[in-house]
This record gives sequence, C-alpha cells and structure tokens, in this order.
Amino acid sequence: MNEILKLINVTKYYGNGSVVTKALDGISFSVEKGEFTAIMGASGSGKSTLLNVIATIDRVSSGDIYVDGQHLPEMKEEKLSAFRRDQLGFIFQEYNLLDTLTIGENISLPLNLKKVSASETQKELDHVADILGISDQLSKFPCELSGGQRQRAACARAIITNPALVLADEPSGALDSQNSKTLMQTFTMMNQSLGSTILMVTHDPVVGSYADRVLFLKDGKIWSEVLKGGRSRQEMYHEILSVTAALGGDADVI
Repeated sequence: MNEILKLINVTKYYGNGSVVTKALDGISFSVEKGEFTAIMGASGSGKSTLLNVIATIDRVSSGDIYVDGQHLPEMKEEKLSAFRRDQLGFIFQEYNLLDTLTIGENISLPLNLKKVSASETQKELDHVADILGISDQLSKFPCELSGGQRQRAACARAIITNPALVLADEPSGALDSQNSKTLMQTFTMMNQSLGSTILMVTHDPVVGSYADRVLFLKDGKIWSEVLKGGRSRQEMYHEILSVTAALGGDADVI
C-alpha cells in the first residue's frame, strides 16, 4: 500500500499580536490508499481546522502536508484550484447540490468543469450511480429527493473524478438515524467497492465505528487512536465511547 495523505508536524495559529490561538499543535499522521479514517474530538479540539488545511481551504502556519505525493504548502493558488478540482472529493453536512440542475447534472458537474467528453462523462455517471444505487434518481431535481438520497448523490459527485482523497465534514449531521446508517453503508461501499480513500470528521461514535481507524484530537493534538483490526462494528463503537469518555481526563498526548 502507498500513502495518500501524510502530515508532518503541522501547526496552525489564528489571530495576531497578544491574541493568538494554536488550533493545531504539531500533528503528524498518514493515511494509506484505500483506508477509511475518522477524526473525532470535542468542539474546539481542532477537527475542522485539520480538515480545512488538508482541503487547502486554509494554510498551515508550519509543517508539511502531502496528498498523493504533492506538497500542498508550496503550491500557488492557481495550482491549488486545479488540485482541489482533480484530486479531492468533498462531502459536506449540507448537500451543496444546485437546485436548478438534475441529480445527474449535479453529479456530472466536476467532469464538465474538467471538460471531459460527453460520452466519457455519461459512462462515469452511469458507473457511480449504479454502484451507489441512484440510477433511477438521475433525472430528478434535488427538491424531489429525501435527505438521504441527496447525500448519496453528493457522495457520487465527490467520487466521480476518482479523486486521490475524499474529505467528509460531519456528513451525517443533517440526517436522521436511519438515513445516517444508509449513508455510512454508502461510505463503506465507496471504500470497499471503489477503493476510495476517505478522511471523515464526525462527532458521532456510531458514524465513527464504520471507519478502519479513528484519531482523537484534544487541544489541537492527536490524543489517542483506535484501530478496527478484527473488531466488529459494535466493539469498535464501545471502544470509541471509552476513549471519548477518557478525553475529559488528563491522559498524555501520543
């Protein structure tokens, strides 16, 4: 296996003068190709900041980030725009689907922006829609779909360009428990059937239990790590609950 994502001593400060906050404090970890990793932690632990610097939405103060071998901190904005378009897939809590486009047009949009031919676009659209079970929804508009169906369409849009890394920010946050379960089954399908490499931020232990690995942040540092290994989802869930409870203690940072 090869590393898709690698962070080395990443630090991020906000503010200036006498009011400075260290949101990320020397974070280092890597994600292998085909791995499904979740990031968890209390509010203010640095989860969203971490996702933002990996997504190139924000710049690190110091340290190195590599995605598929490309060094992000040294990229200029023009190159970053192309990198985000071609190498990253995004799934948000809000679906961010365009109301005036059909589901098929929404999913195809990243390929259209890359000026991929109509025949190749249709081929890729049919492929991801079939795997994610939304082939019969492509001619509908977002307002005609349930929240779960819209989020599945957002997943299809995120992976249609076959990105190196899929970033998901609280993807189940706007869904009820049943649609959340369906969405996570979709993530598992993306990961196992399509080989998608996924990094997901979540506050929900149930959602986190679907991942291969969970990294816990506290005060901008990696505080603990849980690996699924041979664990069942239920065992993973209970381990996540144990670590979450311990986050209130004074354990050493790893």
